[in-house]
Amino acid sequence: MTQNVLASITFDLKFSYVLAGWEGNAHDSHILSDALSRPGRLRILEGKYYLADAGDGIQNRYITPYRGVQYHLKVFSDQGPENAKKVFNLRHSSLQIAIEHIFGILKKRFHVLDVEPFWNFQTQVDIVWLVVSFIII
Repeated sequence: MTQNVLASITFDLKFSYVLAGWEGNAHDSHILSDALSRPGRLRILEGKYYLADAGDGIQNRYITPYRGVQYHLKVFSDQGPENAKKVFNLRHSSLQIAIEHIFGILKKRFHVLDVEPFWNFQTQVDIVWLVVSFIII
């Protein structure tokens, strides 16, 4: 069984919030709702916004891409975006790549995060908490 981890990362690639322990098939919107409602919840500072993917749905102070509009960088490799929504989604995608980059760094540094899980689910969750406890701000 795999797990889904919600993380908030600053522009200098540091974790500011991590929620581990959801099964891999859990929907992003359920995990986000849990992160916003639990004790020690994910808080959005006044005047700040969080980048989210389309699966998180539309919520106050979350920036999600336009649905039904080209999104990934590869789509724009031959020509630039043609309108404001496509430009927005291109920039959203660029920021999302930075987030994926930090997870790539973690998996390279802590190989245990990048192998097929063979421990029970709770041990997998504990490993994520152990790794991020060293690097959360």
